Amino acid sequence: MRTNWLRWWFIFLFAAAVIPAFAFYLDLGVQNWITAHPNRSAKGFMHAVSRFGDWPEHAALGLLLLGMAWWRGNKKWQRIFLSMLIALALAGAIARVAKIATGRARPSVHSETVWNGPQLSSRFHAFPSGHTAASSAFFGILFFVSWRLALACSPIPLLIGVSRMYVAAHYLSDVVGGILVGILSAAVVATFLLQQIRNPKSKI
Repeated sequence: MRTNWLRWWFIFLFAAAVIPAFAFYLDLGVQNWITAHPNRSAKGFMHAVSRFGDWPEHAALGLLLLGMAWWRGNKKWQRIFLSMLIALALAGAIARVAKIATGRARPSVHSETVWNGPQLSSRFHAFPSGHTAASSAFFGILFFVSWRLALACSPIPLLIGVSRMYVAAHYLSDVVGGILVGILSAAVVATFLLQQIRNPKSKI
């Protein structure tokens, strides 16, 4: 078991180094393509996804699900939904600190300096995407419970990430960074809170 966890951590660390580097390389190309291909319907839809894909909506959903599990007396799912909420909070905190520390200008901000150091203005809080980090952490917990359910929910954080690029709030690398923060947060929370129910043969 320990060997398996070490292998997965090594894979994650390798991906955390290689994938963002590739994403940084593609940043301008992806953003230029989005700018050059405007679509009114897609823009309206992406604005709605971006608006309702933030952490308060995820927290509200998590609390609702936790309440339903409590009402039904299902302790397993109470722990799972609680873990989703804690992972959401952890990812949000990490993303917030990173945003302020790096001071990366958003794509909509015209600035010669992309990385500006510690900044309090939200105009320089591009890296990583907080929306994507929160959603990835929230639904990422499900990968430690049921990979089928997790895969079914995975389009949600991916769509939120795309929407953040479409509304010029983030670059591709910001979204990728958010996903990695979310996965890391989910893994940490699952390690401490889901040890008893991490069984691939368990039925949902």
